[in-house]
Amino acid sequence: MRCPKCTSIEDKVIDSRISKEGSTIRRRRECLECSHRYTTTETLVRDGVVVIKRDGRREDFDREKLVRAVRAACHKRPVDAEQIAMLVEDVMDALEAPFEREIPSRAIGEGVMQRLRNVDQVAYVRFASIYKQFRDVAEFVDEISTLEKPKSAHP
Repeated sequence: MRCPKCTSIEDKVIDSRISKEGSTIRRRRECLECSHRYTTTETLVRDGVVVIKRDGRREDFDREKLVRAVRAACHKRPVDAEQIAMLVEDVMDALEAPFEREIPSRAIGEGVMQRLRNVDQVAYVRFASIYKQFRDVAEFVDEISTLEKPKSAHP
């Protein structure tokens, strides 16, 4: 791993933490040249996973494409990169067991929305507006009203 400050490849691992699901490892590193500290994340590579699109097309799963979509929904929101990475990993971990190697895009979208709803409601509405292809303001209002219902249940 190259140091982001001086580009040296000499470093030492100070701390390693495994995610709850065991699919990612977060490592805290220190450069032996300049003493700069930085964090790296190791992620499980999912080879051979195919996404079945709404129109029936199949394409290779692209983790970065999903991260970009979630990142766009979370733009200028209090959601950090690590939360986004963990959200994507949670979605994929949950979907690999029931679908194995062919996952419908619908299931991925629903999984992201379910998790975003708990992370940031504005990001949830942003993602839902694209995923559900809202055609007018009334559909936005309907979706937002579903967010308000749980709050009214707890006075």
